[in-house]
Amino acid sequence: MADTALTLEALHTRRKANRTALAINAFFAVLRRDMLVTAREFVPFLLQALMQPLFFLFIFGKVLPGIGLASGNFAALMLPGIVALTGMIAAMQGVTLPLVLDLGYAREIDDRLLSPLPVWWVALEKVLFGAIRGAIASSVIFPMGWWILGSGFAVRGDRIPTLIGMVILTGFVGSVIGLLMGTIIRPEHISLMFTLIFTPLLFTGCTYYPWGALSNIRWFQAITLFNPLTYASEGLRYAMVPPLGGHEFPTLSLHWILFALGVSVIIVFVMGARTFHKRVVT
Repeated sequence: MADTALTLEALHTRRKANRTALAINAFFAVLRRDMLVTAREFVPFLLQALMQPLFFLFIFGKVLPGIGLASGNFAALMLPGIVALTGMIAAMQGVTLPLVLDLGYAREIDDRLLSPLPVWWVALEKVLFGAIRGAIASSVIFPMGWWILGSGFAVRGDRIPTLIGMVILTGFVGSVIGLLMGTIIRPEHISLMFTLIFTPLLFTGCTYYPWGALSNIRWFQAITLFNPLTYASEGLRYAMVPPLGGHEFPTLSLHWILFALGVSVIIVFVMGARTFHKRVVT
């Protein structure tokens, strides 16, 4: 009897391991398929993700300093915010728009649900794919920023690992927000919701100004702390802005930045995964 029990337990363990391996293979197969689709539409993807940030960078980083309406180091302070904004919005769009269509009348999401994946793994694949899109879009800003800003382009080279980590983390924050939005927004309301969400996200996210500069407007400074883009922008400023006048540029503490972004990713993903499960499981 003991030998039989051990044999059954070993068989059960092997089957569980086989199911896990099958699910992992299916997960990366779906991810590869999404990446292949993006690669085939890479130019439209870049145009969608970069057009607005690059014009912001040109006007606020090149034109205004060139005509004397902004200080010379303004471009260096704004560039991290542009990188954060680009990565977050690209990740959000990469998850929200396809998900709204997949959950629409045609129910194209059912094709993914038929794969040997747990339901929440399907949501996780969407998040990972969106984060990759966001990281790619953010990375393209650097050569474009160098081309547009010229001598105004300044990125420190001693915090590259922190910079890479912040770019990736910003992409994940945007993608989990996109997951939550994509599961609660109906197709007919998508344009309205992007307007209502994008505008406050843009102007309260410390994209064009450092958080510390708001010390004279305390109420607005406090409001910006509820925007995850604020922490992404400040984290990228910490990693990118070189010392000014021999002094480190003051930003929010990196520990608080990582804590806020990490908690945001976990909480919003749990909320998004739950709403995703409710939408797809009937």
